[in-house]
Amino acid sequence: MKRASNGPDETEEIGYELGKVLKAGDVVALYGDLGAGKTTFVRGVARAIGVPARDVASASFMIIAEHDSTPPFFHIDLYRIEKEEDIDNTGIWDCIGKDSVAVVEWAEKLGTMAENFIRVRISDTGNNRREICVEGLDEKNRHHQ
Repeated sequence: MKRASNGPDETEEIGYELGKVLKAGDVVALYGDLGAGKTTFVRGVARAIGVPARDVASASFMIIAEHDSTPPFFHIDLYRIEKEEDIDNTGIWDCIGKDSVAVVEWAEKLGTMAENFIRVRISDTGNNRREICVEGLDEKNRHHQ
């Protein structure tokens, strides 16, 4: 799926649309440059799961933010991780599982570990516009609620 966004509100709405089809056990790997709109996208996903958008901030300083929802929602931000081997010390693998939904910003730091996740790439195309590409979402096994 490839979508165009003309601003932060549309980026959040595209995140919301994805969030509506996520289920427990799903992990979304987010890719994009600094300022691309990753956290804005996460706000939309979180809102679809029942977490108020205002409760979602950049998790860069905490690395992992857990939100009370059903299923549990984890916002993971690997911006400050410098080496792939440091990932195991973050507790990320305790958050990713069959009972939760997790979104990982700066997923490129996971290397090949993210290959089986739903992958979202946000590209800045200029003038506050973004191209959002979603890969790995098996549409035939999912339905809107």
